[in-house]
Amino acid sequence: MKRIILITGGSRSGKSTYAEKLALSLSPTPVYIATARIWDDDFRERVEQHQKRRGAEWINIEEEKELSRHRLAEKVVLIDCVTLWCTNFFFDMNSDTEQALAAAKEEFNRFTEQEATFIFVTNEIGMGGVSENKLQQKFTDMQGWMNQYIASRADEVILMVAGIPMQVKK
Repeated sequence: MKRIILITGGSRSGKSTYAEKLALSLSPTPVYIATARIWDDDFRERVEQHQKRRGAEWINIEEEKELSRHRLAEKVVLIDCVTLWCTNFFFDMNSDTEQALAAAKEEFNRFTEQEATFIFVTNEIGMGGVSENKLQQKFTDMQGWMNQYIASRADEVILMVAGIPMQVKK
């Protein structure tokens, strides 16, 4: 049976840690899909910290955009994170918000056709205010619309606040 869970919140709100614990509570061998592109040493270090936190029980996949290439039926799948995944579409499509959003939605739909438990981690970047940078504004719009799209299809939505999970949709 398919189940979609969205975990959202601000930076350092405890989203990933909570999502990892949830995945492990649902499966002894969950799948972790990392969507990040490594763009500098600081980010590489952050990724390495995430990797160290996970043990050998995880099946790890690195996939920047084409999540649906992976057949994961009957698995518990943690996708971390939607924000970086959307960033890959946004920049690969020359910051065209509409085109990037359409492509991300299409890929989300293909991927979630599988009968699996999906745990998507995302950021509420719009909660931090509006940037004066036009490119950042465009991405914030795209990200917010994608979060809304996933939430509308999710069975459950959890907002993380200071490490505390708050049930938004059940």
